[in-house]
Amino acid sequence: MRAVRGGDCGQLGRLFERYHLPLFDFLYRTTGDRAAAEDLVQDVFVRILKYRHTFRDDSSFETWVFRIARNARADHFRRRSTAQTVELNDEADVAAAATDPADALDRASHAARLRRALMQLPDDKRELLVLARFRGLRYEQIGALLDVEVGAVKVRVHRAMRQLRETFDRLGARREAEAKMEAQSEKEAQPRTESSLR
Repeated sequence: MRAVRGGDCGQLGRLFERYHLPLFDFLYRTTGDRAAAEDLVQDVFVRILKYRHTFRDDSSFETWVFRIARNARADHFRRRSTAQTVELNDEADVAAAATDPADALDRASHAARLRRALMQLPDDKRELLVLARFRGLRYEQIGALLDVEVGAVKVRVHRAMRQLRETFDRLGARREAEAKMEAQSEKEAQPRTESSLR
């Protein structure tokens, strides 16, 4: 980053190679929109060039770039007139990783439920969990990014995880209830046999 800040913009390609996937993952998991995440990654790298003079040698590049990504995402949502929730659709990736079809179906169902639960969290909690659990940032980095103490980050992550677990469980209970109702409806809709008519 020092080379880019010094005017060697050709080095931006190396930064792109290293950080475009982590940034895409962060933006995709926090927006739920693949196309928006791809556009936002491009926007982040434009902003890196534009604001390269603000990078300080004593700061973490990863923290700095995720701060830019958070700002780009916030600007994106400000520009949109209505918020819309988009289902994350990579069940096929999960299913393809498993060898047993039943296991693949179970994993895909579990992953889909987890993504739905994550998208139902408030934006600040979803972002925190993506940074801590999916991106693997240390609490110190998240604290620097959010400008809060490490202890506050730990408490917020704990609360966000608890809310995610509750939402995940609620979605599972709802799915089980729907499956039971569907099975009952099918049973009632079956034609009556001769013996039941007598």
